[in-house]
Amino acid sequence: MSRVAVVTDTTAYLPRELAEANGIELVSLYVNFGAERTEREADIVDYDAFFAQLRAADQLPTTSQPAVGDFVSVYEPLLEQGRDVVSIHISGGLSGTVEAARQAAQALDGKGRVRVIDSETGAGGIGILALVAAKAAQQGLPLEEVAERVAGARGDLKIWFAIDTLEYLRRGGRIGAASAWLGSTLKIKPILTVEREMTPVERVRTSKRAFERMVDYARQRQAEGADAWVVQHIRSPDQAERLADRCREIFGNEPLWISEIGPVLGVHTGPGLLGVGGVPRHWFG
Repeated sequence: MSRVAVVTDTTAYLPRELAEANGIELVSLYVNFGAERTEREADIVDYDAFFAQLRAADQLPTTSQPAVGDFVSVYEPLLEQGRDVVSIHISGGLSGTVEAARQAAQALDGKGRVRVIDSETGAGGIGILALVAAKAAQQGLPLEEVAERVAGARGDLKIWFAIDTLEYLRRGGRIGAASAWLGSTLKIKPILTVEREMTPVERVRTSKRAFERMVDYARQRQAEGADAWVVQHIRSPDQAERLADRCREIFGNEPLWISEIGPVLGVHTGPGLLGVGGVPRHWFG
């Protein structure tokens, strides 16, 4: 067992088997269906039904961060085992999750044994950083050096995603700087990244062009030596597999993982997302 435990949240959308194999603990965010029902994201497994409901909704579900007690219930047993904790979470510019994690750490730990890290990114970017931390922990690095490796990897991390429409971001209030694109008379396919908040990259006119831009970004990552990569999607498995095939040709290796982004981020982006990103493999040790 590693001396340092790694915690992240469900918005990383790490495949469950990958998280378990690397000892990564997950804290769930929540989806709120009006006043009558709240569900843990981790418990929503029927994505077909969820996104069908989302498409038909007059009023979108809302999302909420984990409670401080959710973090306490994960941190406390790890600390009791004598382990330190690195806890890496969705950008504080998008969610209060990282602040809830900090409050839990302060409540439990007066000796600096829980290090909470704002990833300043989302989805696969968080997952990559959590996996970097897990590999560092498995190599026996102490808490401070695990955190330093995560910080270094974050500096080299880039991730992009294309979405069908800005409408869900607008309705959910997470549009950030991409609000400058609202009101355009053109039907566009926005390409965004997360650098603390949703950040616009470019606009293209068709889904085909958006796909090819994802391929171009993969080539850019490869040219920069970032050869550890992921592909993620929402309700677009065929497109994701096509993109992964192109990335295999570009990078000459297999992805860290391919996964579907789930309800919490899906509420804000809508279905049809396709994303790619990565870091240099040396950050995994």
